[in-house]
Amino acid sequence: MGIVLKQSLRNTLILIVGFGIGGVNTLFLYTHFLEEAYYGLIIFILSTANILMPLMVFGMQHSVIKYFSSYKDKVEQDRLLTWSLILPLLIILPLGFVGITAYETISDWISKENELIKKYTYLIFLCAIFMGYFEVFYAWTKVQMNTVFGNFIREIFARTCATLLLIAVFFKWITPEQFMYAMTFVYFLRVVIMKLYAFWLYFPKLSLKLPKKFKEILRYSLYLILAGSAGTILLEIDKFMIPQLENIAEVAYYSVGIYIASVVAIPSRAMHQITYPITAKDLNEGNLEGVEKLYKQSSINLLIVGGLLFLLINLNIVDMYRIIDKPQYAVGVWIVLMISVSELYKLALGTNGAILTNSKYYRVFFYLSVGMAICVIVLNKYLIQLIGINGAALATLITVVLFSTIKILYINRKLKMQPFSANTLLMLGLILVIGAVFYFVNFDFHPIINIILKSTLIFMVYGIVVVKTKLSSDVNELLDKLLKK
Repeated sequence: MGIVLKQSLRNTLILIVGFGIGGVNTLFLYTHFLEEAYYGLIIFILSTANILMPLMVFGMQHSVIKYFSSYKDKVEQDRLLTWSLILPLLIILPLGFVGITAYETISDWISKENELIKKYTYLIFLCAIFMGYFEVFYAWTKVQMNTVFGNFIREIFARTCATLLLIAVFFKWITPEQFMYAMTFVYFLRVVIMKLYAFWLYFPKLSLKLPKKFKEILRYSLYLILAGSAGTILLEIDKFMIPQLENIAEVAYYSVGIYIASVVAIPSRAMHQITYPITAKDLNEGNLEGVEKLYKQSSINLLIVGGLLFLLINLNIVDMYRIIDKPQYAVGVWIVLMISVSELYKLALGTNGAILTNSKYYRVFFYLSVGMAICVIVLNKYLIQLIGINGAALATLITVVLFSTIKILYINRKLKMQPFSANTLLMLGLILVIGAVFYFVNFDFHPIINIILKSTLIFMVYGIVVVKTKLSSDVNELLDKLLKK
């Protein structure tokens, strides 16, 4: 776990800073500097681009991670990297042609309930391309076991640019319309930087010759295109469907709640940057013992860190919305709870997703992802109409719990391994007890002071119990090293 902990710690710090910047943007700058309709619009554009992104790059970001370590010959590795750039064009060019010829029809359909979307429809396509090629170049650096810089560009660069652009909107240096185009350029600039870094780290000899196992790569990529698109639908379809059923401003209210809850996923996003290529390498080498060890360690470690974040967020959520000082956004309290519960459950899965996508059972990941996509779309359609934007969050929670449980049972059946232990139950018990106790602990000071006081108490109690009970040897070893330094 050495390289995992080292890079996970750095990635976690980057994610914390990135989420901090994003938090300022989401909770204050977007809500106060940009009209709610335009805030909802930028979320809609980026979310829809995320849904299209796996298709745009032919799933090659996953193929690079799975197959690069299986080639021991540099020539074959270089051919794989070359084709990771070529294959996406076979999707992008035909889609671009269709988009140009049928632009009016597509834009009319998307903007049926909200006319503001129509003018900016083509930005969705451009952002999807930029996001997709960023992931491909980021995959190049991951297989070199170097994830930190790419994580920095992904999590901090775009958010910092958004901060500057929002300030420019506030001072009327640019208009909200120009903000939309400027953000698209930011995503273009992001992929250029990532490309230069990937080439600096490892510059392949470009070759048009097909790598070995090319048919297998195509088959794997095809499954991962569909699985990736289906998986992204779970994350983004709510922000696409809300404008089709509600006013586009509702997307802004919903997105603030989603953003706050997504803080729980920070440790997972940090650790998975390095555990995915390691899991792929272990599976390629037949090292199932190493896969199982990482599976269990990642589960309890992620649950410990994620559990603390879950408590800090949900026990301070009322004060957080008081700081925002926009009553219409406070409808997101229940959204935060439901989404953070779903994120916490996903943390407990550890490297489950990496095992499925990089093993010979990757086809099952495709079927499960499609099932999740269908489930969340059907539930969204019904629940949004029934209870509004809270229904979108409930649809996500139900889908995540159901299909994550199926993934755990499937891997246990096929590989005879599962991520849980007695410490998992102790950890969940600790979260429930602390949550129940501190729910009734409230202060009558300024919201910021309330959050600081309550968070300090939660952190102290939680930290002492985790360390004393030795729920994770990795956490205790890390703390010992930090104390010695």
